Amino acid sequence: MVATARFPRRVYPLDARTLTEEQIAVAFAMTSRRPEAFDEIALQVSAEKAADFHERWVLGYGHASVAEHAVIHMAVENISRLACDTLEDNRLASYTEKSSRYQVLEKGAYYTPPELDRHPKLREMYTSTCDALFDAYHALLEKTQAYLRTARPRGANERDGAYNLRIRREATDACRFVLPASTLTNVGMTLNARSLEHAIRKLAASQLQEEREIGQLLKDEGQTITPTLIKYAEPTEYLRAAAAQRTPASDAAWPAPTASPDSTARLVGYDHNAEQKVVAALLFAASHRSYAESLDAAGVMGAEERAAVLAQAWESLGPFDTPGREAELPQYTLELVMDYGAYREFKRHRMQTYIAQPLTVAHRALVPGVIRDASAGGLYQGAVGAAEKAFATIDSEVSPLVAQYVVTHAHRRRVLAQMNLRECYHLFRLRTSPQAHPTLRAVMEKALEQCQAVHPALFRFLKRREER
Repeated sequence: MVATARFPRRVYPLDARTLTEEQIAVAFAMTSRRPEAFDEIALQVSAEKAADFHERWVLGYGHASVAEHAVIHMAVENISRLACDTLEDNRLASYTEKSSRYQVLEKGAYYTPPELDRHPKLREMYTSTCDALFDAYHALLEKTQAYLRTARPRGANERDGAYNLRIRREATDACRFVLPASTLTNVGMTLNARSLEHAIRKLAASQLQEEREIGQLLKDEGQTITPTLIKYAEPTEYLRAAAAQRTPASDAAWPAPTASPDSTARLVGYDHNAEQKVVAALLFAASHRSYAESLDAAGVMGAEERAAVLAQAWESLGPFDTPGREAELPQYTLELVMDYGAYREFKRHRMQTYIAQPLTVAHRALVPGVIRDASAGGLYQGAVGAAEKAFATIDSEVSPLVAQYVVTHAHRRRVLAQMNLRECYHLFRLRTSPQAHPTLRAVMEKALEQCQAVHPALFRFLKRREER
């Protein structure tokens, strides 16, 4: 469609096969100072000119937003899940990770931290523990699949392949809890150069050697794509100090923390005037009055009037719709206790603010119901107990950070999370659906129940995925 004869509307990609990511970033950046079309600008930008531009404007003058136009796809393989958590701790990036829910992991697929090399006996204990956890994982798979074939009858028209896959999936979902945080994983990541630089700096400042090495590899490989934009990705003194500050003292040096026998969610803070805030924002967006005037108007409304404003805005929300930005004003703070496996699902919601404590065995490990039903509890508890013993030894004799590698996915950790109402809608709908990670779903159900109790008028429009 043509806007005008002189100024035709055009939508087209700049071809990454003929232009480097740095050239594309420059072509987009230069539109603020040049009148030509993007493809015309791109023809004039050589790789050398792109490097000069970035050295001067991005690195020299701090116009870092230009680096957001350079996009990198990076494949990262065979890193521990512990290190993967740090790698994925960047809001503005996309990650797809190897799933332990849909595939069986090989024996020996775990990382051994080089920090143990100076402690041969502890290193041997560590590898023996991880080997035992993987042996238990495979033995549990056999036991649970045998049980499930008796407890989950085949459907009338279910084929062999589909039935076996269903049984295996349920078994792997339960048995993966016994795997350690050292379990190797692969992750594909897509992010811009600015986010990559931030990720590299955080990894480079880590107290763990594995994470520092990953940071250096990302920098080396990233420079083959954007040689200039991440050229100076180095840890700052602040990041080093922050990493050191987060290094906990040995668990042995502290009184035992108050441990919960179950996964929990506790609403520890929320906006008491959240409903008024949202209604005021809706009034503000549809008028020319100030926010103070809108807040006053919402404040003098009765409950029915506010409900009518909310209904007009949100009544038509479907299970895949997200409320508007007005829902970002109210905040909710939750203290959560969940197993490490559930946490690895929870942290995918990177728009929220979450602060996770280091991995520990202090909050006990859950036992999946399928494991108990398959009469495999003894095998499971024995493997978990060995991990706890190894953790205590490494924690006191080497480092509490290194000890995290032997913590299983069944062990619980504490997490402080703060999110706005809009993120609550997204998180609760997705993570309370029937397809959600079962232990995370249990925690999210408790969280949702408490949020609904304090603000029923705001949460009544939240439609579950199964309610379609």
